[in-house]
Amino acid sequence: MALPAEQIEHTYITRKKGVCGGSAVIEGTRISIHCIIGYWQKVGYTPEEIVRQLPHLTLAQVYDAISYYYDHKKEIDEEVRLNSDEEYWKHRIKDLKTELVKRET
Repeated sequence: MALPAEQIEHTYITRKKGVCGGSAVIEGTRISIHCIIGYWQKVGYTPEEIVRQLPHLTLAQVYDAISYYYDHKKEIDEEVRLNSDEEYWKHRIKDLKTELVKRET
């Protein structure tokens, strides 16, 4: 029998008042779950590509964020919707690619 979502432990996920508006974030960062889900769903990045773009994260953290998303889908979908801005993502991806190229040279 499956546990209710609120009983499942997500080791890498936390919520703190005053951090990212109280949204769920990856522990020790200001990276919100809806940000990870935006990269994954909207941009189409794999978890490995997300880690390459955000190298201070681990693959385990990204997968835990995706797991948390599925356990809190309605809430995170609403955050993604509220925080979606296609132009922002286009510029952000361009900036990240530019930064990645600089690091590789």
